[in-house]
Formats: sequence, structure tokens, C-alpha cells
Amino acid sequence: MTTKIAITGKSGSGKTTITKGFLKVIQEYFPDKSVLLFDNDLTSELGHTFGLDIRNTIYGIRSGKHEYNTGIPQHMTKQEYVEWAMEDIIVSLSPNVDIIVSWFVGSKDCRCPITGQINDACLKLFERYDFVIFDCEFDLKYLNQLVDTDIDLALIIANPELDSLNLVKRIEEFSAKYAAGGQLGVVLNKVANANMPAVYKMAKEFDIDILGVIPFDEKISENPMERNSDKVVDAIKQFYFRLNLPQEGA
Repeated sequence: MTTKIAITGKSGSGKTTITKGFLKVIQEYFPDKSVLLFDNDLTSELGHTFGLDIRNTIYGIRSGKHEYNTGIPQHMTKQEYVEWAMEDIIVSLSPNVDIIVSWFVGSKDCRCPITGQINDACLKLFERYDFVIFDCEFDLKYLNQLVDTDIDLALIIANPELDSLNLVKRIEEFSAKYAAGGQLGVVLNKVANANMPAVYKMAKEFDIDILGVIPFDEKISENPMERNSDKVVDAIKQFYFRLNLPQEGA
């Protein structure tokens, strides 16, 4: 069974760094499990943090602008073609880790067949992996416009600031119905220890369920493109047990 994790929040909150942090924790806890990184953020930064410039996207399949790495097989149905094309744009990062980029997505209001065909192809793709980690846009609605799939854990990443916490409530409202049946909560990122009492006070005022806290890491500000942080990884390990995820040793 595939475990699906969605990382959401406003731009600049640290979603991509935390996505990579979860990847490292999962690789450490479950070294034999397969992981698909699904970049659903319009900035498509996730691939860049691995030193990749991924131009072939799900949008390219939808729009007919994808440049295929191989010749197109003959005598396929449209659904078979979409599934084959999806395989063509997956990039392998390691023996157990792949990445795929969505970029623009179509509206669910669109009745064109390609919308349903991409949805079905995505669902079939997810079944091949033990974990799928979505690096999302602002909320889960944008992901749902592409693929209608159950989410086991949806995390809203927020900075410890008044406007950011206020925004969290809006993201929760927008995302709640798409995370139905799964766990939805907040992770505070870039937190200084001295600010914790004030942060928890603000969270209580906004009735925010804080699942975890990640400290500020100067290393990220010095080299932002890498998005690699030992502090983030260590922090995720500290609150991992609270999450609706397979537990180490279980």
C-alpha cells in the first residue's frame, strides 16, 4: 500500500526543504522502500535542488508539447499513450527514488478526455511506490485539480509570524475536504528557540494544531539552492511519531 504525504504552504515557507527532509528520514527508516517525489509546485524548484533542470512535465503531455526520449510506440489507445508518456518523463535520482514534475494543471471543470486519462495514469503510477511525497502549491486544491487521490498526511508549512499563522487557517479551510480521512496539521518552520512561547501563544489564539517545530537553519540561507539541512532532518525525526505514517520498527 502506498503512503502519500503532501507538503503545502505559501511560497518561501520552506516546503521544498522539508520535502527533502522527509525523503532523507524515510530513506533512513525504510532503506528498502521506493519513493516518488511529485513536484506539484509551479516553481518546479525540487528538481533544481538535485542539480536537475527538468523540462519534461505532465503539462507537456497534456498540451502535446512534450519532447519524447524514445519513439512513440504504435497501436496504443489514448490511455496507454498517456501512461507510456508518463513513464517517459520520470527521472531516476537513485535506485529507490524517482521524481516527476507536473507544472501547470488543467481545471477539473474541463471535460476533455485528457483530464481523466492523466488522473488515471497518475493513480496507476502511485501504486508502484511505497511512498509518494508531493511538494505542493499553496493548498491541496491545485493537486486535486490534477489527480484525485487520498492523502495520508497533509502538512501546512508556516513561519512563526502573525500573518503566516493567519494564512494557515485559510489553507486549512481550502485543503480540509481534499485531506478527508487523512491527517492535516501544521509544522512551524524557521523557529528560534527564544520565540517559542510567543509562537505557541499565537497558535493557541488561532486554534492551530501544531504537529512539529523546525528550527531556523543559517546554512539554508547561505546556500538556498541545495535545500539540504541536517537540522530539518533531525527535527522531523523528533515529531515523526505523531504523524499518520509507517513507524520505524513497526
